[in-house]
Amino acid sequence: MPAVRRALIVIDVQQEYFQGPLAIGYPPPEESLAKILDAVRVATLEGIPVVVVQHEKPAGAALFAVGSTGWSLHPGLDQVAEGACKRVVKNYASVFDGTGLADWLHVNDVDTITLVGYMANNCVLATAAAAAPLGFGVEVLSDAIGAIHLANEAGSVSAGQLHQTLLVLLQSNFAAVATTRAWAAAAAERTALPKSNLLASATLGRAAQEVTAG
Repeated sequence: MPAVRRALIVIDVQQEYFQGPLAIGYPPPEESLAKILDAVRVATLEGIPVVVVQHEKPAGAALFAVGSTGWSLHPGLDQVAEGACKRVVKNYASVFDGTGLADWLHVNDVDTITLVGYMANNCVLATAAAAAPLGFGVEVLSDAIGAIHLANEAGSVSAGQLHQTLLVLLQSNFAAVATTRAWAAAAAERTALPKSNLLASATLGRAAQEVTAG
């Protein structure tokens, strides 16, 4: 099989997710941050392009206002990502919308994007869903992303429940899901991570429910 040509996409590792209403609930943000930084180090060692993405809203906005503390990248990321191949500012959930990133990835012969960062339930999910029509395979590092607690008119869900549900959903159709450690081994070998599909996941899901019901 041909070698996988990856880029690591570091999504919105900004202070907004370490304080206030958007603070990551699961896994603990200091744990996911450590894995994100590990992934950046692995990518740098393996010659994998690193793209650092930063969400931005106009000055005075409630969240991610340009120049605000919450808009700033986490200082831990700044320390390891000085040599990032590309910096991207985005205004929407997907890293592709209005950024020109897809064109840059194609020019640099990337066929697979590896997603880390925040949040699993918004920008990671939106980016994974948008990637296939643009010609990219997707990997998501399960311990290098994070979710928040949510509640609204439709109900409520804990960050842990949401995180696990999204990992299963992503692996069923949109991405290959793996730990940072497993990804590092695949990155060193330039090999693909294992990925399920909707039919296999549905078949196993039905069997699991029948066992539970029985």
